[in-house]
Amino acid sequence: QLVESGGGSVEAGGSLRLSCAHSGYPSSRHCMGWSRQAPGKGREGSAGIFIDNDETYYDDSAEGRFTISRDNDKMAMYLQMNNLKTEDTGVYYCAVGSSLLQMWFHQIADYWGQGTQVTVS
Repeated sequence: QLVESGGGSVEAGGSLRLSCAHSGYPSSRHCMGWSRQAPGKGREGSAGIFIDNDETYYDDSAEGRFTISRDNDKMAMYLQMNNLKTEDTGVYYCAVGSSLLQMWFHQIADYWGQGTQVTVS
């Protein structure tokens, strides 16, 4: 089970930190990620992290502004979002799956959270 939190409303240039609490420990074969669904658009990958080596990946929009991280002891994943822009507005979902590409581009994952709303004005 995945539960996101930390969304809210913020002015452009501000920051938010999203959290994703998970029950159980993901397999080292898995990856975790954050995807965004903007109003009227499909879900798109934003950031991802591999369980075995904590290697991280970001889409072009998130690169340099967002940081994804994990804390195994706290069974949580985070997305620190800085210098937020209006186009970052949307519902952010966390997920666990075996393929980051499948998660990002085909919305295929073993588990998805319920999403948390981020609004940047």
